[in-house]
Amino acid sequence: MSNINRRTLVKGSLAAAIAGTSLSRAAFADTADPILLGVSGPLTGPNAQYGTQWKQGFDLALDDILAGGGINGRKLAYQFEDSQSDPRQSVAIAQKFVSDPKIVLELGDFSSPASMAASPIYQRGGLVQFGFTNSHPDFTKGGDFMWSTSVSQADEQPLLAAYAVKKLGLKKLAVLHLNTDWGRTSRDYFNNAAKEYGAEIAITEGYIAEERDFRSTLVRVRDANPDGLVLISYYSDGALIARQARQVGLKQVICAASSVYSPKFIELGGDAVEDVHVGTRYFPEDPRPEVQKFIAGFKKKYNGLEPDAFNAYAYDAMNMAAAVVKIGGTDRKAIRDAFTKVKDVPSVIFGTATFDVASRRVKGAMNAELVVRKGQFALWDGKPT
Repeated sequence: MSNINRRTLVKGSLAAAIAGTSLSRAAFADTADPILLGVSGPLTGPNAQYGTQWKQGFDLALDDILAGGGINGRKLAYQFEDSQSDPRQSVAIAQKFVSDPKIVLELGDFSSPASMAASPIYQRGGLVQFGFTNSHPDFTKGGDFMWSTSVSQADEQPLLAAYAVKKLGLKKLAVLHLNTDWGRTSRDYFNNAAKEYGAEIAITEGYIAEERDFRSTLVRVRDANPDGLVLISYYSDGALIARQARQVGLKQVICAASSVYSPKFIELGGDAVEDVHVGTRYFPEDPRPEVQKFIAGFKKKYNGLEPDAFNAYAYDAMNMAAAVVKIGGTDRKAIRDAFTKVKDVPSVIFGTATFDVASRRVKGAMNAELVVRKGQFALWDGKPT
């Protein structure tokens, strides 16, 4: 063999050895790297507090998942992109996530309008959009890559109407709602159910999320002379409306959607939210082990901070994502199909969670009828406010 051939052979052998080492390292890195989820949600803007609460719930769940061995030995992680819950931003984020092969599943956005604007991109790109706070009935109709653990407003609002009309005996109602697609859809489902139960809708008023002075609206409500006010709001605007309602002399019973349920509602509303009635999917006094484990872990991780429903929604969503990825691996279509296979996943909100394949939503939900008493949420005892 010539020296040239020997040199060529040696070089070839070294190159092969180096290539083999590089491939081994690359394969190891691929196995060792976290499985990455994308999150589209608000970290700035009027809904920024919900993004913060999501991260708290996500991070607690990731601690539990890692303590349990991760996803077949790999960590689970997320990349959070700030959408401000703005449809224009959620669309841009969807394009970014779909084009990034490292993202195996997406969670969010916070509001149904922001999520639904991005749904066509996720559907075309074949990436699951897991909208765990998307209660708009049409969200999961966007395609077979749309899944949700949020109770549809088609189910939620009739429960609130039953609480207001059948349980509290309110017969003439004023309905104040966020003037968004979510708020208007919720209003329609509530109003229709309340009428079926025999109530009259005396006045309906919409407001924008940034609104801070509700006095002129509340004067019109006062002039309509209802016997109850219904708030289809989030906790910050709901608390402000309650304060201003009392200031203009409205002393009627207030009944609010589950979206106001948070310790912040009481903190922001003070005495004005005393005796406000709320239907909710999450209540910390629920004795179920899943609830108590979540609360104890949350308080330990966050220095005694009390968790609220949005922390619980995020915690459940991350645990559901882990259960799905354990079945589907990192292939996007296999992950979509895994949503049909997960069964009885332990959950704070749902007890044990299983999807209804036809609606692509989780079956059933816990339901508690609460009232604010002495500055705390309590189970309503059936006694008049």
